[in-house]
Order: sequence, then structure tokens, then C-alpha cells
Amino acid sequence: MTQLVRVHNFNLSSDGYGAGANQSFERPFGDLDATALFSWSGATAHAPTRTEPGGSYGLDDYCTREWHRNIGAEIMGRNKFGPQRGPWENYEWEGWWGDEPPFGTPVFVLTHHVRPSITRGATTFHFLNATPKEALEQALSAADGKDVRIGGGVATVRAFLEADLIDTMHFAVAPVEFGHGERLWTGPEEVTDRYHLEQIPSPSGVVHHFLWRK
Repeated sequence: MTQLVRVHNFNLSSDGYGAGANQSFERPFGDLDATALFSWSGATAHAPTRTEPGGSYGLDDYCTREWHRNIGAEIMGRNKFGPQRGPWENYEWEGWWGDEPPFGTPVFVLTHHVRPSITRGATTFHFLNATPKEALEQALSAADGKDVRIGGGVATVRAFLEADLIDTMHFAVAPVEFGHGERLWTGPEEVTDRYHLEQIPSPSGVVHHFLWRK
């Protein structure tokens, strides 16, 4: 089976922003209200945060469930691991994903300041000072034949797009405009020279954008 490099369940505003500026420990998505981006997934029957029965089915729930399917490794930027910048002050703090991160796979964190690997539950974080191509080679090897998810944030997805390393993408575009922050694109037309695009609106108000290589 062919290994794929995937972006999945990546949330964007309708004007292409995935996060705000001024990220902090208290505000992982910076100075924007990210609730509008994520509420669709949290309302589904298989939302990872759901502790009670209920929730919606249909397209939104399908996308929520697909986030885990056949994923063997993830690549993320340092800002998705935590808000610190520059050299690590110490190794005591181990990210804001808690004792049981949702990944359950090797995760490769791109950073100019490497540190020892961290294992939390079924997830091991490895820290790499590497190009997208170099990081992907390690992630594909660790994925043991399964797909590799490019988890974000915006700068990381953009770097892998610019390196032409992504096979398929799914973006959940919320009906809200932010006007500033970290922007992936002005619109999906920017990548339709390389990717097919199908847009499917959901009753939740989100429009799911599915892209795959031509």
C-alpha cells in the first residue's frame, strides 16, 4: 500500500487564517477566538473530547473519525508543541498535550533547538532540526507503512506545500473572517494548479475542502 502524506482536519477561517498572533501558554491560538474554527468537530459523535453519549453524525463526524485512520506518524511545528521560543530554558515542561496526547504515534517536532525525546502515554515526541524533506524521510520510516500527517501549524503546512511534499489535504473552513493572524492562503485557488479541489458544505456551516494531487 502506498504511503500518503496528509493534512487532515486543519481548521481555517474563510479568509484563510489558522491562528492569531501573540501565542501564549493560555492562548495556544494567539489573539483570535479559535472556538469558531473547532466547534464543528466538538459537536460530533466521535469528537475526541466527548465524554457523554450523543453528538452529530454525517460528514462532520466522518471527517473527525478519519483524522486517526491509517496514521503512523505526525510532523508538527514547535509552536504546536508549546508556546516557548528560542533555546529551551529547561526540560521540565513537556508540552501542552497532557499525559495522554491524542496522537498515539511518533510525532516529529520541527525546531532549531533540539531536546531529548519525550514519551507521554502512547505518543513519543522527537525533536528535529531538519528540512521538510529530511523530517518526512524519518517520519515515513517510523510510520511503518502507514500515512504521515502534517499536523500544523500554518507555517509547517505552508513549508511542506512549498516543498511539494503533500499528497492529500482536508481543510475545514469555518464561516468566519479573522482579517489578521497566521494565514495559509487567500483561497484554495492558489494550489489548484497542483491539486484537484472538491468543496462540500456541512449543515454545521463549515465547508470541507478536499484536495488531492492531479
